[in-house]
Amino acid sequence: MDAAAAFHGRSDNTLTRRPVMKYRHDMPFGARLTADGGAGFSLWAPNAREVVLHHGTAPALPMVPLPAQSRPNGWWHVELQTASRATRYQWQVDGGPLMPDPASRSNPHGPHGASEITDAKDFDWQVDWQGRPWSEVVLYELHVGTFTPEGTLQAALQQLPRLKDLGITTVELMPLACFGGQFGWGYDGVLPFAPHPDYGTPDDLKRFIDGAHALGLMVILDVVYNHFGPDGNYLGLYAPQFFSEKHTSPWGAAINFDGAQSGPVREFFIHNAMYWIDEFRFDGLRLDAVHAIIDDSEPGFLAELSQRVRTACPGRHVHLVLENEKNQPEHLAPSPKPSRYDAQWNDDFHHALHVLLTGETQGYYGDYGNEPVALLARALTSGYVFAHSDRDGQGRRKQVAAAAPEPLSTMVQFFGNHDQVGNRAFGERLAQLVPAPAAELAMLLTLLGPATPLIFMGDEFGAQTPFLYFADWEGELRDAVRQGRLREFGHEVPPGGTLPDPCDAVTFAHSRLDWQQADNPQGQARQALLREALAARRQWLNPRQHRLVPRGHTAKMVGARGLRVRWHYDDGAQWQMDINLSDMPVEAPASDGSQGIPRFSHRWSNDTTQWAPWSARWCFLEPNA
Repeated sequence: MDAAAAFHGRSDNTLTRRPVMKYRHDMPFGARLTADGGAGFSLWAPNAREVVLHHGTAPALPMVPLPAQSRPNGWWHVELQTASRATRYQWQVDGGPLMPDPASRSNPHGPHGASEITDAKDFDWQVDWQGRPWSEVVLYELHVGTFTPEGTLQAALQQLPRLKDLGITTVELMPLACFGGQFGWGYDGVLPFAPHPDYGTPDDLKRFIDGAHALGLMVILDVVYNHFGPDGNYLGLYAPQFFSEKHTSPWGAAINFDGAQSGPVREFFIHNAMYWIDEFRFDGLRLDAVHAIIDDSEPGFLAELSQRVRTACPGRHVHLVLENEKNQPEHLAPSPKPSRYDAQWNDDFHHALHVLLTGETQGYYGDYGNEPVALLARALTSGYVFAHSDRDGQGRRKQVAAAAPEPLSTMVQFFGNHDQVGNRAFGERLAQLVPAPAAELAMLLTLLGPATPLIFMGDEFGAQTPFLYFADWEGELRDAVRQGRLREFGHEVPPGGTLPDPCDAVTFAHSRLDWQQADNPQGQARQALLREALAARRQWLNPRQHRLVPRGHTAKMVGARGLRVRWHYDDGAQWQMDINLSDMPVEAPASDGSQGIPRFSHRWSNDTTQWAPWSARWCFLEPNA
């Protein structure tokens, strides 16, 4: 089936064909086509004395300079009556180098090339789509460049029917903002409004999203608001106010969200969030590493962004998710609320599960080495395991204290993601580290609890390809990255071996999924298991998510590595999981009088005296059971 032409109706979310729709987000930054012809160009350059716009219409011809007019509060503006769609342009400040527009919607030749005017109203959206509720979300994280052999949005679009067939409901794209070089993870973007050109054009991205919506799939974008990448970032030359004079981050000076002249900086990022959701019809955003956003203002940047986005999107299901090592529940709410976020990635769940299954305790895994089964039980019933604490150089908490329980609907659980796989020396997935039965249980444990599940691309078929760290740096940046990887992982290299070179295109190529693995017997079996589990989730968990109590879920240890977990609903019903996370049978617990109805099981034995190795069963207990 051609995903671009697919069309499926839904009872709770009718998809209709109507006269084509056109969307454009208006903002004070960048280039804007005007109703009477031509375009206006705006640049915030508070330190500039002179600003010139260079423009042209053909790549082979030199661009023409046009002086900009100074306006109050650091703004510079140019009107160009001859500008049109595809006009190329660059800024020059105080006679310095030619630079892209920081709010460029398109930079076809990367951040060191010219920006290009786009006309959002040239694209005809085909599907009337309002999204899906958070209770239906099953996330699938993918990196466009390694998802398919072609590494493009157009090729990725053709794989979406596979995901729909499995029961995936939401595709989460790793960052798309234009960055230096041809390949990278995307977290070092420098032009936040321009899709990386190697993935496709802005219209290619819109076709991807429109095609996903036609299949009933939502699309969420990973965005980075805590730093700019080092290659192609010119802001410091003319707008150093983008960077804080009092806060630092792991990448140097922090973004200025609370200091002098921080207003335009906050607006830049808030408009970026609204731009993706409004003009590109994304169904939500995942904000990367917000613990590195330092903001002492009130209301804070995160609260303002959520409030502005939700206010601008009435009638749509728009989902906002955080990555936040600080485990701050004050940012979350179990139902959409201005200033709050729907959920947070729960590293605690992953780390406890990973330590239990692999025995690894290096780095931040060391916090979970003591009684990982009990810590996993806490993650399953309470969400967070640990309260916020500062960390040492190895990523371990300086103080270890239990966190208060949080609504499980605000947790995103996973057994692998780009960080937890790619930040290993050799990019191994869990399926490469543990026996297949253990990897299967890790997947089912993620899918069949009330928290929101996330699958990393390829894990749905037990991919054996690695996902490595790669970045197309050159010169000093390349040397620094190579040396840093050696310092961090050199001790893991076997005698005579070498670390994968993150700046080598071969490393990037090795990280591409091998779709033949999805079609072999093992891959087909893993996908069948996932498909069946998600069908059970749709039938037994999704309809009752609104009745899940916010706290009070229970877990009981069974033997050394067994758990009985009960999640409670406000009408007295319970969803029960019995699971043996070991390669040895465990003695079954004595009956407590509750009789649940089995709804899903894996490797479960009819022997009532013991639980088989690597087995699990999920039961629904009626309200008066």
